[in-house]
Amino acid sequence: MAMLRTPGGPGVPGGTSEPGQASALALAPVGGLPTVGGGIAGARSLRRMARAITSNRKATAGTVLLVFFILVAAFPGVIARDNPNAEIYPRGVGPSLGHLLGTTAFGQDMFAQVVWGTRPVMLIAFGVGIGATVIAMLIGVAAAYLGGAWDGVLNTITDVLLVIPLFPLLIIIGSYLHYTARQLRAQALSLRNRDFLEAARVRGERSLYIIVVEIIPTMTSLLVASFLTNALYAVLFSSSLQFIGLGDPNVTSWGTMLYWAENNEAFQTGLAQWIIVPGLCIVALGAAFALLNYAFDEIGNPALRPVRSMRGNRVKRAG
Repeated sequence: MAMLRTPGGPGVPGGTSEPGQASALALAPVGGLPTVGGGIAGARSLRRMARAITSNRKATAGTVLLVFFILVAAFPGVIARDNPNAEIYPRGVGPSLGHLLGTTAFGQDMFAQVVWGTRPVMLIAFGVGIGATVIAMLIGVAAAYLGGAWDGVLNTITDVLLVIPLFPLLIIIGSYLHYTARQLRAQALSLRNRDFLEAARVRGERSLYIIVVEIIPTMTSLLVASFLTNALYAVLFSSSLQFIGLGDPNVTSWGTMLYWAENNEAFQTGLAQWIIVPGLCIVALGAAFALLNYAFDEIGNPALRPVRSMRGNRVKRAG
């Protein structure tokens, strides 16, 4: 049987391969990640993420902030012993050793409310972030790979989410779900005819296996960036909705603190910290997600790395 010569192939110089055998040559990176194989690409992208966090000051700061809020949300009772909903203290008292941030107009400990209010915010951030990213991933990647009627149906699902007026937060989630799904679909389309996927199809692998094992791991950095973006907007918009009274006012969170502070004219009554502190917490958590997103955006856009390196070299030469 005639043999096909492939430059740089295995064996003797010049190399050979059987007809129809998938090429083992390295593929060009897509989205800043190698696409030779699903598992290898996933492991490499995870290592790149770790390097990005440790080598980038903004990413490190974002990680520290996020870990801090996670610990506060996980162990609020260790930090604040008071019941955040107990109306048992003097009303409108300023900061003191007994009440680090003072008390609300209802006689509640403000510091306890800030600490215990972290957990609902983090649950919304991670719940919406992970949920929206996973759904968008399945819809976007499956639509791109399967094509045809599947593509049309799955895209219609994301469009329908934009017009279901069940609750304002659902509309917001739906809009970012739609955006994330389209991003992932575009990325999957760029991979659809790559050699490693053709090799998987030749081996007789099922579509579900190819999507989950071969395609999705090559999108690790994009998925993480999508999660961070979805989590960031979930925090901002859920707090905004709670502030205008569309949340549950009986649940202690930063947004409901702002709602009750505004209703009781906190600034006019000398309780400015009732608004300022939860507002700063929302900003700090949003900054944590944004700073981390900076690092993963750098992974997904390789052009950013040479630009930064060139600027660094110019500074060194100028010095």
